[in-house]
Amino acid sequence: MNSNKKMDTSEKIMMAAIDLMAEHGYNGVSTQEIAIRAGFSEKTLFRHFQSKQNLLETAFNRYHYAEEMKDLFMKKIVWDLHTDLFMICRSYHRIMYQNRKLIKISAKVGDTLPGFREKTHEHPQQLKEFLTGYFEEMNKKGKIIETDFESKAIAFLYMNFGTAMGRMNNDPILTNIPIETFIKESVSIFTRALTP
Repeated sequence: MNSNKKMDTSEKIMMAAIDLMAEHGYNGVSTQEIAIRAGFSEKTLFRHFQSKQNLLETAFNRYHYAEEMKDLFMKKIVWDLHTDLFMICRSYHRIMYQNRKLIKISAKVGDTLPGFREKTHEHPQQLKEFLTGYFEEMNKKGKIIETDFESKAIAFLYMNFGTAMGRMNNDPILTNIPIETFIKESVSIFTRALTP
């Protein structure tokens, strides 16, 4: 997560929070411990984030895939189904795996923080909308069949989400299948199913 550039104060605090929460759980770490790990005072943490929940929500929004996926759909789509789905899949799996600590924390916190689950669902909802719009446009261009575009977007998302979560949790069913192989096979299936 962002290791190639110099981190600012907020990023240092977020990274410390992610590391500590991954080790001890959300409730197992205090704001003071996070601040100390980041090299700042607790006052600095509160000045930037106001609360531990806001810190986690900010980290989730900063490091999850919404902005990168938005950029991908706005600037990198080439309107070739196989090429585009392959790029989307690879980006999705890279980001999910790169942010696995944060995603595991978010899954464990679940409904224990007011409004948190709704916030975390904004990212997949946005990706579903991007994919649905992409499929609709591809159909207008005559490049994919007429179908229920939203259902196909959801199927594509959950197929990849399930694999990403299995990979994070070392699911033995995925042991013998490299992620690149999974991506190639799943994209190939979708391409064949949607091509006229």
